[in-house]
Amino acid sequence: MNTKQLWKNCLVEIEAGISKANFSTWFKNTSIIKEDTGIIYIGVPNEFVRDWLMNKYHKLITKTIADAYENMRAVEYVITKIESTAKQEVIKTSETAEKELPLRDLYINPEDNLNPRYHFNSFIVGTFNELAYAASQAIIDSPGTKYNPFFIYGGTGLGKTHLIQAVGNSIKEKYPNKKVHYMTLEKFANDFVNSMQSNKANSFKEKYRKYDLLIIDDIQFIGKMEKIQEELFHTFNTFHENNKQIIFSSDKHPNYIPELADRLKSRFAAGMIVDISEPEYESRLAILKVKLREINVDLEEELVEYVASSVQGNIRELEGSLNLIVCQYRLKNKPLTLMEVKNLLKNNMRPKKNMAIKDVVKIVSEYYKLEEGSVYEKTRKKEIVKARQVVMYLLREDFNVSYPLIGQKLGGKDHTTVIHSCLKIRTDLKNDPQLLQELEQIRIMFK
Repeated sequence: MNTKQLWKNCLVEIEAGISKANFSTWFKNTSIIKEDTGIIYIGVPNEFVRDWLMNKYHKLITKTIADAYENMRAVEYVITKIESTAKQEVIKTSETAEKELPLRDLYINPEDNLNPRYHFNSFIVGTFNELAYAASQAIIDSPGTKYNPFFIYGGTGLGKTHLIQAVGNSIKEKYPNKKVHYMTLEKFANDFVNSMQSNKANSFKEKYRKYDLLIIDDIQFIGKMEKIQEELFHTFNTFHENNKQIIFSSDKHPNYIPELADRLKSRFAAGMIVDISEPEYESRLAILKVKLREINVDLEEELVEYVASSVQGNIRELEGSLNLIVCQYRLKNKPLTLMEVKNLLKNNMRPKKNMAIKDVVKIVSEYYKLEEGSVYEKTRKKEIVKARQVVMYLLREDFNVSYPLIGQKLGGKDHTTVIHSCLKIRTDLKNDPQLLQELEQIRIMFK
């Protein structure tokens, strides 16, 4: 693989999506220094750039590389220094980077796809996830016999992947002879399609049915995959008959996965279906303190409590806000004031969760200079259709309102129409900077 050309292509995409000043500041003197078993290592000039890329641009970088290189499994950042010689520039990994980023400990095991960082010693238990945690411990004590299958669902960034991979890592440690495998539904589907195209269906069946624990993430995308549903049904039956454990995660309850076969819904319901909600204040505070201990940073209690009370979204948003503060703390090399923290976070705050659907409709209608009632009407006028799709997208992304409820409240639309609208906006955002700016302005009006 030509890593130099790959990064060059990715930088073109990244530059198109951010300001010139930010691109010049944070992406100058960066490069892909190597690729190893699907892990892309990006060299950066210092720890400030590393922290900033991790905290502010990691999602953009990961997605851009994944779009260009399908075998990418993870992105890591390594502090490098460039030594100029008369003939060439030689990139060397700094000794400090070796200490700060123990790369060997971060490898995702290619045999089971488990990330060693996902373990229960860093998993915070609160009222928002205690049932899921209790069920996972029962599974570890007796895999394959209790809560099989185990189906966990909830919004993005709430710790589902952490929990299901922690189960896998725990079972590996407790039962060294058991074979564990973690994968996304997309990987399962791709493997199945490839096996059919190469007439190796039996090899596919043998590969997956040899495991004692199979963990499949993002199962919500299976809805319209009839052949994949059929194969998963048979795989599940084989696991269940042989007392082998199978675990699924989804962003929604199986009853709300579009076009999911009734027999799969029945199989899921026969085990344990449990949700994870957003963490309450006490859990958010505990999560922040654990994170600070992990990175060996000591912030004033007042600042930590402010973040816990102000950032009321998911765990990923909470940690992202903390990372932003820590990055600024290291950059200034002195304690931050509460006002400085407030200014840092003001643009990262999610809209208030208690905003009514009608209020979102009102704000979007006002922004696009439309009559509020037009959003509910059955019409194909482009400007109204666009506004309605934006409303649906924001209700789903920012307020986690279910697809059926969005459809019900916006003129009795079918939930598949809502899903299509959300996907349309999500796709358009990739190529339409004007739409991205519009959504940012609308979100400011929510605050």
